[in-house]
This record gives sequence, structure tokens and C-alpha cells, in this order.
Amino acid sequence: MTLVRNLPIGVMDSGIGGLTVVAEMRKRLPDERILYFGDTARCPYGDRSMSEVQTFSIEVCDFLYNQGVKMLVVACNTATSAALPLLQARYDVPVIGVIEPGARAAVAAQESHHVGVIGTSLTVHSGAYQRAVQDSNPNLTVSSLACPDFVPLVEAGLWEGNVAYQTVAENLAPMRGLGVDTLILGCTHYPHLQKLILQVMGPQVRLISSAEETAMEVKQLLHRTERWRLVAGNTKYTERDMFFTTGSAQRMTEALQKWLQLNVEDGQVLSVLIDSLGIGTESAESV
Repeated sequence: MTLVRNLPIGVMDSGIGGLTVVAEMRKRLPDERILYFGDTARCPYGDRSMSEVQTFSIEVCDFLYNQGVKMLVVACNTATSAALPLLQARYDVPVIGVIEPGARAAVAAQESHHVGVIGTSLTVHSGAYQRAVQDSNPNLTVSSLACPDFVPLVEAGLWEGNVAYQTVAENLAPMRGLGVDTLILGCTHYPHLQKLILQVMGPQVRLISSAEETAMEVKQLLHRTERWRLVAGNTKYTERDMFFTTGSAQRMTEALQKWLQLNVEDGQVLSVLIDSLGIGTESAESV
């Protein structure tokens, strides 16, 4: 078990949105090593079919699993809604998603018995959040809204300014006036738009980030299964973590610097060919 405890945690997302989960994990689990995979070349997942998302999720998680991880975190709401049961049945390590933690937090936070959910088209249409919320409290009303323009906005680095505000306001228009006092950010990209979302929805609405809740769930699961790392690192975590992407390694590096204030070293961010997913690190090249 000691050897297992010192293995890294694998984290996957459709792009760079899952870095919000990594940021929260770093706050709560500074001694853990993280292997992150952003499938940027095939982002966004939210506009794809269920079967496509399932296939992509398995390919990415196979890659991470083959690196030797002690846990897999599906840091993508769309992948969680489409593929989590398949992934949990496929691997002999714990696999957690982002929907259940966010739903539980929303149920605890709400006061008006009306919870809002925003996410990608696939996540919203799957009804995963509505089921998770109402499983915890069947007396709650859940209003869901797809915001398909948010992920492209974040992936382009546009989470502030007039264009971003107008896009957020237009997407959220149907949610305003419904009386929700708690709004689940049902996509790990969305916390980057949190300030704009609050401006549009108003300060009376509490935002629930699945990134924060998932990081807490990871910490609890590590201790519950006795998988927390025993060897505290004596170097900065930037020297221990690895970041993989099917897109541009340079773009991933810029995102890490901008969002996580993380100055990565040479060879720490690797670009992976889609056709070679699951083969291993020999298929990855630094850029």
C-alpha cells in the first residue's frame, strides 16, 4: 500500500477547464503528484454525441491509467455525465467525477428550494445534475440551462471584457428571474467566468463550483481508502506534476502560467498524438 500511496493522481478534462480542479487540489493536497490530461484538440465535448464522449473519455483515462496512477478524477462534467459508470467499471483504481460533489454542495447551500444548473448541452440534456440534486432532496426544483458559448470563450482566454460580458449575459438571460438562489457551475471551465456570471445573476445568487467540491471529495477519498501520499515532497510541486494535451503544449503552458501562476520546466508539458493515446509516454513530445 505504501507504493500505491506514492503514485500520482490522474486528472482528465476536455481541455484546460479541468485546471480549475487541479488548482483546488493543489491547495488541499500540496504533497500529491498530479498527471493532467487536457484533450484540447477535441474540445469541446459538450456538442458531441454521447458515444463520442464515452470513447474519448476512455482513451484519455487509459493513457493516464497506463502511467500508473492511484486514482482517476474526471474533471469534466460532460465526461462525467456520459461516461463515469463505464470508467468506474473499467479500472481497478477509484474513479470520481464532478457532478455528485457539486450537487451535494448545492443542496446544502440552497434556501429557496430552487437550484439552477448551467453546463454544456450534453451535460444539461443528460439530466445528471437534476437527478443528483433531487436524489438528495426530492422537494427541490431544478432549472437547467445549456450555455454552449462559455467553453469556447474560456478556451480562447476571453473571460473578461465587453465581449465576454455580452456573451455571458446573453447565455444566462433565460435563467434570470427564475428565483434561484444557488447556481451550480456545471462545467469546470465556468469558474473562470465567475465574476461575470455574478454580475449578470446578481450578488444574491450563490455560485457552486464543482472544482472546489471535487477537490474536497478527492481529499476525503484519499484518506478513506488510505491512499494519501506518505512522502512529503521537498521540492516545488511544479517539479512533480506533468501535463499532457492533444493540442498545443505551448498553449497549455501559457494557460498554466496565467491561471495557476505556474512556471513549468522543459519537458513538463507534453503534446500527445490522438492516434497514440493509451500507448504511454513514449508517444508524447514536448513542445
